[in-house]
Order: sequence, then structure tokens, then C-alpha cells
Amino acid sequence: MNPHVAGIWRHPIKSHGREELLHTLLTEGHCIPWDRRWAVAHEEANVDWGSPEWVPCQNFSRGAKAPKLMAIAARVDQHRRKITLSHPELPDLTFDPDTDPDALIRWVLPISPKDRALPARVIRAGTTSMTDTDYQSISLINLASHEDLATRMGQDISPLRWRANLFLAGLEPWVERDWIGKTVRVGNAELEIREPITRCLATTTSTRSGERDADTLGALKSGWGHQQFGVYAVVTKTGDLRRGDTFEVLD
Repeated sequence: MNPHVAGIWRHPIKSHGREELLHTLLTEGHCIPWDRRWAVAHEEANVDWGSPEWVPCQNFSRGAKAPKLMAIAARVDQHRRKITLSHPELPDLTFDPDTDPDALIRWVLPISPKDRALPARVIRAGTTSMTDTDYQSISLINLASHEDLATRMGQDISPLRWRANLFLAGLEPWVERDWIGKTVRVGNAELEIREPITRCLATTTSTRSGERDADTLGALKSGWGHQQFGVYAVVTKTGDLRRGDTFEVLD
């Protein structure tokens, strides 16, 4: 099987749901459209929200602190500018984050830990998406590495735990660690691989139940001596991307 893009995903509201795409346009210097366009600031965030640009993830509600968030799925209606969120413990919510942000706060409170800072307000990103990096990144994971890690753990775990944008198939396990500083082609777009992704507690949680059930961090530490999985990249050449498009390391 030739290396190819097996999945394209975006996360419209940071840590609050994921959506699979069949195709998208990758634009130089930008994230996937609608990826991390909004985020949910918690009550202890200490940020001037007057004109929010990028701010660190510790100001937001996220799966590392609120594991049940990991079970949220999202569906975007771009024409109506509405998002539908679903969770196994909640009724579906369809809303516009810009005009009815309180609807999300009310919806997510029942699955938010009461011993943690609670969600307080929905933040619309400015010119930069609220990624986990201070640059506009796209995250990639190698499904062969995921399968190798799951085998070593003796568990069947979903790759959705990694909250990646692009899932790559047809590669040898762990080859992505050799891509740092190199350029890759996905479909008609090109990306520069910047750095490995250091993982947090969110990845220990099931995306079906929202319960912590797998020691992904311990497995990474014991097997490889670190908590890194996947890589961050930036788009350096604009181009269309479809699921099934080829993947190639250029240099």
C-alpha cells in the first residue's frame, strides 16, 4: 500500500468535538479551515479577551483536565454557520458559537469536573486559530505507529485520541520522527514538518465513553523514553487535499 492520507479531521471548538472531512483546501500559513476557530475559556483564565489572538492552552477547558470532553463529536453546517455537538451522556446541541455562546456553556457543564476550573465563556479566535502551538499548525500521525503502540499496550484504542488533523497510512512505524525539518507533499499541498508533539493526559481517555482507560503516556515513556507522538507541520504551499491522496517526503 502506497503512503496516503487515510483521514482528514478538524476540531471547530478546541477540545469540544471532532469532524471528519473528505476534502479540504490547505492554505499557506493557515490551519485547516474551521479548525480550533473557537475555544472555551475556563473561569480561572487570566487573559485580556478584548481582541484575542493566540493564547496558551492552559486558559481553556480541555481533555487533559476534563476527560469527558474527549467523547464529543462535531458536525459543521458552514452555510448556516452552526455546529452540532453530540456526546453519549447529553442530548445533541445545534447552535451558533458567535450568537449563542451560552448554549455551549450550559450544555457542557454537566460533563465538566466540579473540582476543576469550570467553563466560563466561548472565545472566537482572531486571525490565528487556537492550536496548541504558537504558530498555525497542522498535526499529523502515522497510523502504523499508533498500531504499534496499541499492540505493545495490548489494547485496541482509537487513533482519534491523538486529535490529529491528518492520519497517514502505508508507512513504516515511527518513520515520522525522521521528518523534522523536512518538506512533505499531501495531495497538492506541501507542509514543513516542525517538531514532535508532546502528549498529555487527554490521550489516556476513550473517545467513545470519555473515561480514562489506557496508559498511553506510560507506554510511550517505557517504550521510547518520552511522551511524543505525531508531528506538527505548517503549510508552505497551498493546495487541495482529499482523503486517499498520496503522501510523499520531498527532502
